[in-house]
Amino acid sequence: MTNRDDSVDPVHRKASFAQTVRAVLWSFIGLRKGSEHESDMARLNPVHVIIAGLIAAAVFVTVLILVVRTVVSQS
Repeated sequence: MTNRDDSVDPVHRKASFAQTVRAVLWSFIGLRKGSEHESDMARLNPVHVIIAGLIAAAVFVTVLILVVRTVVSQS
């Protein structure tokens, strides 16, 4: 008989980093079902969420800068 505890230490949750990146990218877009959000909160590692969020934000800002430089240099 296994004793499953839903209050697992947040750092030792079982979602992979790829699953975390997927959840972070969906949150950037703003399209999330409430049920998916709740299930993600139970299994995502908060450290992975922070790292994925910082990486996604850096990529987003870099893409914006490159687009602006391309548009400005062509005009």
